[in-house]
Amino acid sequence: MTGHDIHTAAVARYFEAWNARTPEERAKAVAAAWTEEGTYTDPLAEVAGHEGIAAVIGAAHEQFPGFAFRQLGAVDGHHRLARFGWELVSEADGSAPVAGFDVVELDEDGRISAVHGFLDRVPAGA
Repeated sequence: MTGHDIHTAAVARYFEAWNARTPEERAKAVAAAWTEEGTYTDPLAEVAGHEGIAAVIGAAHEQFPGFAFRQLGAVDGHHRLARFGWELVSEADGSAPVAGFDVVELDEDGRISAVHGFLDRVPAGA
């Protein structure tokens, strides 16, 4: 794979994890996307390991039922880093109350070792 393919594939697995609906699907998708010691950090969460990451994803789905995470624009990557935008979209009406921008670090196998998330748009009171 070329460098760009590695970044694009890693981000695709990342969104599969964020959009997994059941705990079983989520556990499998998180394990496929992240390294064992992988981390996820954003303004609202700081976790490490597959269970912690899956719990953050589960909490997002509890707070926003019927929503899905969608990539915004292309993945920009170099070396073991990739960055991309995303939004949380209502499957009912297409509204997107939450949007952000993530930078991910990859290991040599293309799995995520760290996520640094930023929130660009958050609903009032969230």
